[in-house]
Amino acid sequence: MEGNTIKGLNSTEVKNLQEEYGLNELVKEEKSNAIKKFFGVFKEPMFLLLVGTAILYLLLGDAQEACIMLVFVVFVASITFVQEWKTEKTLNALKELTTPEVTVLRDGEKRTIKSFELVPGDIVYLKEGERIPADCDVLEVSNFSVDESVLTGEAEPVFKVVKEEGLKNDSSEYWRKDRVYAGTLSIFGTCTARVVNTGFKSEYGKISKAVSEAKEELSPLQKKTQYLVKSLAIAGFCLCLLVIGLTYLYNHNIIQSILSGITLAMAIIPEEFPVVLTVFLSLGAFRLAKNNTLMRKISAVETLGAATVLAVDKTGTITKNSMEVKKVLYKNNIINIEELNDRELSNLMIKSCEENPYDPMEKAIVNSAKECINSMKDSVRNTKEYIGDMARTTNGEDYDYHIEIVNKIPFDPKTKRMANIYKEDEDNFYVAAKGSPEKILSLCNLSREEEEKVEKYVDEMAEKGLRVLAFADGHSVEIKDNLEEYTLEFKGLVGLQDPPKEGVKEAINLCREAGIRVIMITGDYSKTAMAIGNEIGLSFNNCAITGEAIDRMTDDELCEAVKGCDVFSRVVPEHKMRIVKALKKNGDIVAMTGDGVNDAPALKSADIGVAMGKRGTDVAKEAAHMILMDDNFTTIVKSVKDGRRIYDNIRKAMVYIMIIHIPIVALALFSPVFNLPQVLLPVHIVLLELIIDPTCSLVFEGEEAERDIMQKPPRSPKEPLVTRGMLSKVLSQGIIMFLAAFLPFHYLVDSGIPVDAARSFSLITLVMSNVIMVLVNRSNTEYLIHIFKEKQNTARLVVNALALVMVLGIVYVPVFHTIFKTRSLNFNMLLLSCLTGILAGIWWEVVKFIKNKKAEK
Repeated sequence: MEGNTIKGLNSTEVKNLQEEYGLNELVKEEKSNAIKKFFGVFKEPMFLLLVGTAILYLLLGDAQEACIMLVFVVFVASITFVQEWKTEKTLNALKELTTPEVTVLRDGEKRTIKSFELVPGDIVYLKEGERIPADCDVLEVSNFSVDESVLTGEAEPVFKVVKEEGLKNDSSEYWRKDRVYAGTLSIFGTCTARVVNTGFKSEYGKISKAVSEAKEELSPLQKKTQYLVKSLAIAGFCLCLLVIGLTYLYNHNIIQSILSGITLAMAIIPEEFPVVLTVFLSLGAFRLAKNNTLMRKISAVETLGAATVLAVDKTGTITKNSMEVKKVLYKNNIINIEELNDRELSNLMIKSCEENPYDPMEKAIVNSAKECINSMKDSVRNTKEYIGDMARTTNGEDYDYHIEIVNKIPFDPKTKRMANIYKEDEDNFYVAAKGSPEKILSLCNLSREEEEKVEKYVDEMAEKGLRVLAFADGHSVEIKDNLEEYTLEFKGLVGLQDPPKEGVKEAINLCREAGIRVIMITGDYSKTAMAIGNEIGLSFNNCAITGEAIDRMTDDELCEAVKGCDVFSRVVPEHKMRIVKALKKNGDIVAMTGDGVNDAPALKSADIGVAMGKRGTDVAKEAAHMILMDDNFTTIVKSVKDGRRIYDNIRKAMVYIMIIHIPIVALALFSPVFNLPQVLLPVHIVLLELIIDPTCSLVFEGEEAERDIMQKPPRSPKEPLVTRGMLSKVLSQGIIMFLAAFLPFHYLVDSGIPVDAARSFSLITLVMSNVIMVLVNRSNTEYLIHIFKEKQNTARLVVNALALVMVLGIVYVPVFHTIFKTRSLNFNMLLLSCLTGILAGIWWEVVKFIKNKKAEK
């Protein structure tokens, strides 16, 4: 198409089109105002619970505790406000990737305008290094290639063609070669194109819309904690009414009965649960950050530990996103590139490329050839060698070109080959050519038998997932315009690959041991995807599901298909979304990794999106829940282990909270039933809270992971936060602690011992059993004796020591007797109370021993 036949828009047309299509930008959705956000906070049950607890403390006159709870309320509200900014940040990140200015043809002349002013029909002029501002049809092109990896996920540059002059567009290919797409990057060459889609109608814009519309869901832990809190709150309310009724029947004093009910409410309201959730996840996120994992959403810490499927984007995540030469056909043998020991072929590989290549494949070819030449120079170190027709120094310095390039035959996507012509001397020229094997072999002086033999080698290398290029050279006495006019001699084949990152195969094996299924999602060819899958150890029955096949499937069919295949090839962003949704519909908890704009919708829709910190786009990072700062796949596995440890410790802390509340609640409930004075007064409950709060929020958080935590399958998404086995543990340990404190109190009071002394006995027993219970429940498998072999948990030591000091202080320091209604005990009573407390906690070691023996069988 001639340049003078291209007509741009005039000012009137631009104005009309802008009114019809709007600006070329990603419009932000209208967001709720601050007042709506504020009232939205009150919908959260945990928030209501915290506010109610603060009010309760105010009614009891405990202003300090009320202020602490209100501060926590403000903290939770602030987190909610911060979360509202996520979608806005994601859209802003997308907008920043758009080129701010672009050259267009308007009113018959070239102008530079802001990219958001573009409209469909505009003629744009593109050159290398520019970000494409909109979806455009190619009108004129000169060796123009584009990096579309942000959309397709593939590192290989795409050469663009004019539809009328190029090959007929393959309707089975989603990404067209006669069209350039918004958000992609031009690598080299020039192009004239006509804008066809702008804003949200571009492929880039569709991704933006999908990201903004994807709904944020509560994590499994948040849902289960909400359910547990609601259940305990209801139980607490019912028990509170029961205590009020029982106390009134005993003393007929309504005010005293209400105060007794409030005392019970203080004991049973599980205000520690939201504290535990926040502290554990926040500290977990801090620990992960020190190990190159940044959590954008702290609830994702435990979600990762529950992941059953890890959906991995191939390029940049599994692979290095850079081409490397892997194999070479040399003298009828396919060898590793490291084994190549031929200066002539290495020289040809360098000469057939640009001197300072930008294309990643040419970079790989030149670097590999130079390494081969460098490996051969040791025998001629500090001498001058003439390799072919290129004089180079071999004293350790870089090689310099000394012969002149007189002509270039650029790469043509139709012929799929290119060549450089060098001047050897006054009368001779050297031709260095490379390209697709079928195009190069047809120009070489090979017999049909020789050509078929080479074709078999090509197939063999292709089946290994390699991109194969053929190399040939020749000599001529004159420069010719077309490569077909030269007589070439076939020299060899080179197989390139975007190889897996180091440690990926080992990390996948660790995932398999942990019961996590790894699937690979890529826009690459099926054979390449399957070759990579084989190399890294995926299980996929030697098949791959293509994007074209996904298009033909219903949602139910796709749900069934994703159960049996771990490799998905030739996919586009819409396919990734469908795959993630199908996996979630099957009941899996899905972790999705990625680094490109094309990954953003799937990252946000997954239970946990994992973006790459170094190579990842801003869009992917904003849409993800978690960012790997070192782009290391193995870091994911470490994060999975820590996620499991955190969730396991959260469970231990919540089990502890329920266990310790049973004796407190039961003592408040059964004292009036047996016509006894209250064992625990409000001041004692406040004291116990000072022990319980740091124990549940700090001690259990710092516990190490169970030794077999990565040999267990992921927990079922349907598994409750507190299982039946855990509930039986809570009831049995809690009831034993209650009996250990209540029965001696009942006996001592009936025996005529002063109430204050009996209360002191029960307090020491309760606190001692609490200390032992913490040590016993720190691990579900390790015994108490192993505590001396473990890495010391400083928080556990400090908190338990302070608990013992506090209870001994209120019993033996006279000034506290009036406040806490206690009395000093003699040595025998002290020893007996401590022994009772130890027995009330340590008996669980026997249960642990029996369970471990059963597990060994």
